[in-house]
Amino acid sequence: MSKTYTNPETIGLHAGWRKDDNTNSVAVPIHQTTSYQFDNTDHAANLFALSELGNIYSRIMNPTCAVLEDRIAALEGGVGALAVASGQAASAYAIQNIAKNGDNIVASSHLYGGTYNQFKNVFSDMGIEVRFVDPSDPQNFADATDDKTRAYYGEVLPNPSFEVFPISEVADIGRPLGIPLIVDNTAAPVICKPFDHGAAVVIHSTTKFIGGHGTSIGGIIVDSGNFDWEAFPERQPALNNPDPSYAGAVWTEAVKPLGPIAYILKARTTILRDMGAAMSPFNAFMFIQGLETLALRMREHSSNAQKVSEYLSSHDSVERVAYPSQMDGYAKDRADKYLSKGNGALMGFEIKGGVEAGKKFIDALEMLYHVANIGDSRSLAIHPASTTHSQLNEEELLSAGVTPGYVRLSIGLEHVDDIIADIDQALAKI
Repeated sequence: MSKTYTNPETIGLHAGWRKDDNTNSVAVPIHQTTSYQFDNTDHAANLFALSELGNIYSRIMNPTCAVLEDRIAALEGGVGALAVASGQAASAYAIQNIAKNGDNIVASSHLYGGTYNQFKNVFSDMGIEVRFVDPSDPQNFADATDDKTRAYYGEVLPNPSFEVFPISEVADIGRPLGIPLIVDNTAAPVICKPFDHGAAVVIHSTTKFIGGHGTSIGGIIVDSGNFDWEAFPERQPALNNPDPSYAGAVWTEAVKPLGPIAYILKARTTILRDMGAAMSPFNAFMFIQGLETLALRMREHSSNAQKVSEYLSSHDSVERVAYPSQMDGYAKDRADKYLSKGNGALMGFEIKGGVEAGKKFIDALEMLYHVANIGDSRSLAIHPASTTHSQLNEEELLSAGVTPGYVRLSIGLEHVDDIIADIDQALAKI
């Protein structure tokens, strides 16, 4: 559709779709198909040659997934997106698209435990080195950079430290060197726009806030279109050298008639095609439903979480609260700079009494769910050190902001009085 919207409430309902041309259906259909009829042999040849874009096979593209991709690209202000089977697939493919054996990336040490483990161990086995640095000082990224550094990586709202990542500071270090900043914006959709601050690529686990219902697994990669890959042929060889996996295509040259989509088109036609972690059309349909209320939900998530953070900050059993509005110093300054529409749903807090007190609190909750997820409409709680970050050693736990008695909360959409009442009764039982 030709109309361009800028407000997230409207984008979530209208971007990328108006109606089905054949039936006039307003709802996006679930295109549960593997393949697509070509008009003729010339049409098929053009699709495979990338001289025109269209549907070939649902491992690579699907019309239902395409609406989700267009809508999230519009939400983030990007030029294109690629839906994949999970957030883990999104983080992996975002890096594998430009890094190979012998290359490295520099990543924030403040990462979700699953991402940290993927980067530290799985990527190492593939020959891609990940150098972890403390994001409190952006200069650490520059200090860890060498000629083989292909990307910088961080989480906007790191899980579970929740100290906002210095987006523009790190992006400004990388851009003159030809190093793109890739950021995971899973925890801050709508409330942060990383592309406005210089990020080149955004990923999401759509499983979380974008879905909001806790029923479907998925991920997405979004290309800003604002990074000049062609200007750095030595730094970014994957996009500037002939690609043997696609008949020798040089991606920065091949896409020129199509727009600044070299990064995302390569991800679709090589990495997704060959690795195969495609999002199912049904899950894409479910995420489209979630997008319709995302902006409204993030507003309510943030409002509820702010009140819960204030309650916890004044509770005698709580040693500290990790929530952007409750921080000070550089962490508070970055929250004020980058979070434009609320501070989000996620927080952590340290209970006096350490591990045992944390366990007692979790076991005493009655309404909040004890699950390994974030971003549901329901309020959720977990003990990261023994679950989501259990693969990390003691030093890595501390570098990620995880202490023994630390409890993570994902504040939902229940009435805030009911959320606080459940937390209060659980704290009373410690």
